[in-house]
Formats: sequence, C-alpha cells, structure tokens
Amino acid sequence: QVQLVESGGGSVQAGGSLRLSCAASGYTPSLYCMGWFRQAPGKEREEVAVIDRDGVTSYADSVKGRFTISQDNTNNTLYLQMNSLKPEDTAMYYCAAAFTCQSWVGGSRYMRYWGQGTQVTVSS
Repeated sequence: QVQLVESGGGSVQAGGSLRLSCAASGYTPSLYCMGWFRQAPGKEREEVAVIDRDGVTSYADSVKGRFTISQDNTNNTLYLQMNSLKPEDTAMYYCAAAFTCQSWVGGSRYMRYWGQGTQVTVSS
C-alpha cells in the first residue's frame, strides 16, 4: 500500500508563489509516475503536472512556464513550485501516483493512489 500526504497549500495574492510537497510512504519503489492534479469548486478535476521516475515531465498548458514539478527519489517526495499564481489557480491540489504514466481511462490519466489534498487560494 502507498500513502501520499500533501503539504504547503495556503492563501496568497495574485503574482505570489507557493511550493507544494507530497511525501510518499509504503511500497514506493513500484511507483513510476507521480503528479499533481487540482479541482476547483464546480469544475472537473484536471491534471496539472506529471513526472516519471526518469524525470520526464508533462504540464497542463495553463501552468506551463509558471509551475515546475520535481521529485526527490531519495526522500520519496514530490514537489510543485508554483510561481506567478493567478486567481484561476485556486483549487484543491492533489498528489497522485501510479505504476505507469501511460494508463488512461476516459481520456484522463489513471492514477492508482491519491492524497487527501491541500487547498490553494489565490486572491486578486
């Protein structure tokens, strides 16, 4: 079993920065793909950024150039550095993990494990 615990959310003004962290525990060597997803009130969950164990990354168009995903494989920690935050970035942010980055369900990337989420609020 795998447990994911997010931290680092909070409230910030537009243009500010936040860094999210996700600590993974349990059988982590089997995890090849980790990522950040977000869900705003009344909206569907969307993929923000994904990284595989080889360091290959993928970003949503809406965050390219502003967000950076990274990982520390030694400490089993995933990060999301968020700069130039906008009010539309306000959402609950979830850390997720999977055995592969190439599994899809209904057009969305399938992630096997999920954290509880951390709230990010950006005010204008």
